[in-house]
Amino acid sequence: MNDAEKILSSLEDKVKNIKNIADLSNLKAEYLGKKGSINELTKKIGTMMDSEKKEFGKKINEIKTKASNLIESKKQEIEKKILEEKLKHEKIDISLPSTKIKLGQPNIEEKMLEDIEEFFISMGYDVIDGPEIELDKYNFEMLNLPKEHPARDAQDTFYLKDDTLLLRSQTSPVQIRTMLAGGGKIPIRMICPGKVYRRENVDMVHEQEFVQIEGLVIDKNISLSDLKGTFNALVKHIFGPDIESRFRPSYYPFTEPSVEMDMSCFNCHGEGCSMCKPKGWITIAGGGMVHPNVLKMCGYDPDEWQGFAFGMAGERSAMLKYGMKDIRSFHENDLRESANFDRRDDK
Repeated sequence: MNDAEKILSSLEDKVKNIKNIADLSNLKAEYLGKKGSINELTKKIGTMMDSEKKEFGKKINEIKTKASNLIESKKQEIEKKILEEKLKHEKIDISLPSTKIKLGQPNIEEKMLEDIEEFFISMGYDVIDGPEIELDKYNFEMLNLPKEHPARDAQDTFYLKDDTLLLRSQTSPVQIRTMLAGGGKIPIRMICPGKVYRRENVDMVHEQEFVQIEGLVIDKNISLSDLKGTFNALVKHIFGPDIESRFRPSYYPFTEPSVEMDMSCFNCHGEGCSMCKPKGWITIAGGGMVHPNVLKMCGYDPDEWQGFAFGMAGERSAMLKYGMKDIRSFHENDLRESANFDRRDDK
């Protein structure tokens, strides 16, 4: 027992004179290492009587614990002094200007989509999403576009499995799914923005992957004037209160009557310029009254329910608003490119 106490006392004296971590590590090995003084004591257990072994083993464990705590305490003391010394000599001059960090910003198209979504939400519309891998049945057939219909050529898309599974060429299937979920008895007011895919020759104004924003309203006593009022409010919200709107007759298999939806040119205010191709008007969307055949296929009685639908390209709207010339810029991650665009929040 006396030997154990002497070893601990010796360690206490030596620890007081330790000044650095290296010397402390050597001292730890001297006392607590495999061949250290404290572990050497355990060899004496074999020479003791059984009645003494338990008490002696307990004493050695106590000495080990005290020695470990003593060395750890000294280590913390040395590390604290080292840190204080560093802080004393390595001061930071907070008056120096900070390093400028380049931050990213929302994609221009994303900003446009959020603005349009907030506009329609304020009018009571729901924003609904749907699968990008779609059935031909929902993408074409239930939109009054049976197989071999010539209008399918304008939406040449990517088929994944024979002629039944494809990458959607429009977000209209989301409208079909919503009408089917309504069971022919529920009013609908929704928009469905999302990616669509078509086999296009990629150039400055065409892409094989782009965003389409479609809207649908199904209710009783709905007319084309409701669509005109909605479209007029939308273009004023996006491009400014002075913008006018107009409809021109057109053809879409899923609407009847169908219209091209134009807005007055915000660049020349109707006088004619390169942006509106000397017409004074810019086509920005298409739409019309939901075709009775579409209503019937989705369970709605066209004699009781009416509706209007419209569609517009997200990139097209953003390109007009921000003065972009090349649609491929949306898929590039060059901040130098996006910094050139006008990103003002004013309408």
